Amino acid sequence: MRETPVLLADRADFGLAPGPIAFKLEFLQHSGSFKARGAFANLLLREVPPAGVVAASGGNHGAAAAYAARALGVRAHVFVPTVSSPAKIARIRGYGAELVVEGDSYNDALAASERFRATSGALRLHAFDEIETMLGTGTIAVEVARQLPGRRTTLLAAVGGGGLLGGLVAGHAGPVIGVEPTGAPTLRHALDAGEPVDAPVGSVAIDSLAPLRIGVNTFPVIAAGVRDVLLVEDDDIRAAQRALWETLRVVVEPGGATAFASLLSGRYTPAADETPVFVLSGANTTAVDLS
Repeated sequence: MRETPVLLADRADFGLAPGPIAFKLEFLQHSGSFKARGAFANLLLREVPPAGVVAASGGNHGAAAAYAARALGVRAHVFVPTVSSPAKIARIRGYGAELVVEGDSYNDALAASERFRATSGALRLHAFDEIETMLGTGTIAVEVARQLPGRRTTLLAAVGGGGLLGGLVAGHAGPVIGVEPTGAPTLRHALDAGEPVDAPVGSVAIDSLAPLRIGVNTFPVIAAGVRDVLLVEDDDIRAAQRALWETLRVVVEPGGATAFASLLSGRYTPAADETPVFVLSGANTTAVDLS
């Protein structure tokens, strides 16, 4: 597993009031996203049957499961919906997994993967709702503490099903803030209801941040420790993608830019003595033509 770097910058670089800012470059992780941490944690901490593993994914988790399975000599079956990006589908196939594209949403792919699991005996690697997944993603917080010693840090990360945010809440000694698209407010709806409930699933980041509801295992961990959850518009996410490219020459997918969108849109304002750390969670995209 890679220890991904932290990039320090100044908010003035983005046309904001001066102040420290940091980016945790999780798109440099194996398979192009933070998801590899959870995939490896599951395969190393759980018993894998001869049938291997099965995963449903919008794309990043599938790529991570396929990569980790190949690295550990395990068979992998990955189900993705038709909305998955070509870049993510190509990665999954490139890592040697048996890929099935089925349904219009993540939940359709999940249902298909469950039917396969019932007949094959494969181990389910859930995209977010496993304790082992949160153990894996919690290592991000451990790395940040070591990489930014002596700073008052707040971690901000995008929310899908809660596997990333739950790990950060459990692993970070300081504040943690979740950021969601307004079109996929899974955590906001759950916090308002006091339990996981169905939420809308439409967003520019639909292939990574739009499950039907927050995880039943991740929700209590998040609810007990998250400081806030912020909502950003799709236009804010696209603007954050452009700003990261134009200012830092960093390319991330919409889900990877969602946390940073909270700062640029004014939804989040850091304190004077605070260093916000934005988790750039993935970059499996073909949005930029570098030819």
